[in-house]
Amino acid sequence: MTLWGIFFGAFLIGFSGAIMPGPMLGITIDGSIKNGYKVGPLMVLGHGILEISLIAVMLIGLKDFFANPTVAGVIGVFGGAFLGWMGFDMVKSSIKKTVSLGIQNGKNLKSRNFVLAGLIVSASNPYFILWWATTGIESMRQAYMLGILGILVFFIGHILADLTWYLAISITFASGKKLFSDTVYRWIILFLGLFIMSFSIYFIVGGWKMLFPGLNS
Repeated sequence: MTLWGIFFGAFLIGFSGAIMPGPMLGITIDGSIKNGYKVGPLMVLGHGILEISLIAVMLIGLKDFFANPTVAGVIGVFGGAFLGWMGFDMVKSSIKKTVSLGIQNGKNLKSRNFVLAGLIVSASNPYFILWWATTGIESMRQAYMLGILGILVFFIGHILADLTWYLAISITFASGKKLFSDTVYRWIILFLGLFIMSFSIYFIVGGWKMLFPGLNS
């Protein structure tokens, strides 16, 4: 496989995953409406920090650790609880009308917090870890046939797919900021909060099944 083959393969596989709905998308939309187009790239930066860390760990031979269902299960349960809290806070803010498109309160996440949010939301999804322990490992194996340069090209293609999608999402929702009334805006926050809460249940149940597979039979 050539370097260009590795790049385009990583981009297409990464993009197919990026466009799927999930908590990271919901938080990016919510943050972009409040804070502008910078939110998408910052979320991807946090996401990318986690991914480059995983790649480094896998390269030193700890892939079996991440493939362990117990590890993925713990991530799912505790990560799901974090997402549930985040979604509940969004729903509460919408119902109590404490959010507005006008003057924002002091609860808005600062830039560094969006980077952290991108990292935490990614790590909260047990299937993110399992993807890297399966498909990600195989992609890395093929890329590594061309050495460290192959791994670097693979990562660049993969992260560019995420950046392309989330930057487009952020620009779209940030530019439409003044097109929404506060009422419509609060309904969007409510919907996104419920959306994230539903994913938290999905993560927790998935994590529980990984921790206690015998109870599912």
